[in-house]
Amino acid sequence: MGEARRRASQGLPPRKQKIDKDQSPRIVPWLPITQNQKEQFYSITKLGAWVGIGVSVVAWIVVRLIGPAAGWWTPADMA
Repeated sequence: MGEARRRASQGLPPRKQKIDKDQSPRIVPWLPITQNQKEQFYSITKLGAWVGIGVSVVAWIVVRLIGPAAGWWTPADMA
């Protein structure tokens, strides 16, 4: 006896179907990447790029300004 018949004979409600939470359309039908996933990827990579730019600026400030001012090292072009 199948699951549906057994549940019906016991007076149980039908099982709920698993619902795919991301109902947005796929970019290409044969590729399992949706529009929402594409937007999420863009936002994560933009954030990562800005974090990288910020880290580069802080490193440059430490190397060019803070390090020499604190006497940790002397840049080669200032020697």
